[in-house]
Amino acid sequence: MTDKATLGLDEQKSSWIKKASILSEALPYMRRYSGRTIVIKYGGHAMGDEKLALSFAHDVVLMKQVGMNPIVVHGGGPQIGRMLDRLKIESSFIDGLRVTDKATVEVVEMVLSGNINKSIVGAINNVGGHAIGLSGKDNNLVVAEALRRTKKDPDSQIEQVLDLGFVGYPKQVNAEFLKMFSATNIIPVIAPIGLGENGETYNINADTMAGALAGAVGAERLLLLTDVAGVKDQNMELLPELTEQQTQDLIADGTIHGGMIPKVDTCLHAVNKGVDGAVIIDGRVEHALLLELFTEHGVGTLIRKQK
Repeated sequence: MTDKATLGLDEQKSSWIKKASILSEALPYMRRYSGRTIVIKYGGHAMGDEKLALSFAHDVVLMKQVGMNPIVVHGGGPQIGRMLDRLKIESSFIDGLRVTDKATVEVVEMVLSGNINKSIVGAINNVGGHAIGLSGKDNNLVVAEALRRTKKDPDSQIEQVLDLGFVGYPKQVNAEFLKMFSATNIIPVIAPIGLGENGETYNINADTMAGALAGAVGAERLLLLTDVAGVKDQNMELLPELTEQQTQDLIADGTIHGGMIPKVDTCLHAVNKGVDGAVIIDGRVEHALLLELFTEHGVGTLIRKQK
């Protein structure tokens, strides 16, 4: 055998050993999460990048194949914005929430429950999974109520109620309907649309929707895919794990601020509803879900009631 051939064989063996080592490390975590429900909020850059979207689909299918019960909740803000622009429908935001009138909510539902939902379902099915697309309207999965925000007038100091239109908040979740899928090979992919008690359609923030579903089904983990590495301290170093109290302290001292606050609030709400842990993960990392679930240190910030 030539030196070149020997070198090639050695490299191949090294690759096999590396893969075997990865599987060996992942096995205890596969056992730990087998039979457990994992709710995943899918959005941001991870959803818009073709390579990352394929990586996500593979990860979700593998999770199901090793005995986990993944539930996917997706966003779609940029896609909604582009469609509203095409249709020349103006929209505005209050505290990061899109003010949603009747014309806007029709577009929101069309984009979320239509193209986006079916694209994710198709991607999962194309890599060997069995996904089904749903929204909160299906079988009364999520009954919603209007979300209200208040703002203090700087002159009078009087609290004013802000009308966000058809922006909703999950009031009731049909958890038994979702739990039914755990006994099948089907992966539910859910658009964050809710049904009002009088038949109204509500646009629900995807993080909020994912947190509500995770709490209702007693998920082991809530995973929020974002465009940041996780929660960072004042020196911009990633904090791999936080208790509920530590998280609240970091909000109070301003370390956690801006757009991270609603995500952290969603995590806190979920763990207070019985979710074992909620994780803010960098969705820009390829195979971020597997790295978080199947490695010792994960790739995000885990928030739980206690260590």
